Amino acid sequence: MNSGTSREAEPVYGVLAALRLGIGAELRLALRSRADVVEPLVFFVIVASLFPLGVGADPSRLAALGAGVLWVCGLLAVLLSLPRMYARDAQNGTLEQLLLSPYPLPALAGARIAAHWLLTGFPLALLGPAMGLAFGLPSAALWLLFTTIALGTPVLSMIGAVGAALVLGARASSVLIGLLVLPLYIPVLVFGTGAVEALGAGVDYAGALMILAALALAGAVLAPFAAAAALRIALD
Repeated sequence: MNSGTSREAEPVYGVLAALRLGIGAELRLALRSRADVVEPLVFFVIVASLFPLGVGADPSRLAALGAGVLWVCGLLAVLLSLPRMYARDAQNGTLEQLLLSPYPLPALAGARIAAHWLLTGFPLALLGPAMGLAFGLPSAALWLLFTTIALGTPVLSMIGAVGAALVLGARASSVLIGLLVLPLYIPVLVFGTGAVEALGAGVDYAGALMILAALALAGAVLAPFAAAAALRIALD
């Protein structure tokens, strides 16, 4: 009976436990440093709000450019948040502890990616349709914009997590992250904006959505392992 009780009391170092622990820790840290979380969202709102002032108030022109502008602003907002993904943990020694942790490092890296999307990508998906009203997008385009951002931003977080790990500790890491991840962001940008533009043109947009979903699924499988390998390389 005592042996059974001790086995039940043993911690479970599995993937789900690592995900739960990692996401919970990141969300708690985000509550303590709200400025780091809010900064990319404020950047997105400010830049998207200024654009109609720069190109004029022609409704047809704004509606035609709206999806592309909002997607570019969202992509840059995600890029702005990437340098801080591992910087704090690298400074206080937490990353070294993660390598020694009994939890699987890919699961911990996956938790970091999921937390980044919850704090950055998902709020951008909610803000996108709200900002789309300033561009005069119809209601159907607003819902599709939300869907494309919700499907595309996880891919941005996954690619960004690998890029941030690769340049960890390097000088001018913010510039290097941009050079690494921006070319890989282009397909997400193309299909994200293409779906909304296809809706406006009366063309089937299901293919673009399926490609975004396929990229998200492929990234969910591969990105945690790639990020974990990049972290090991950076800390060796």
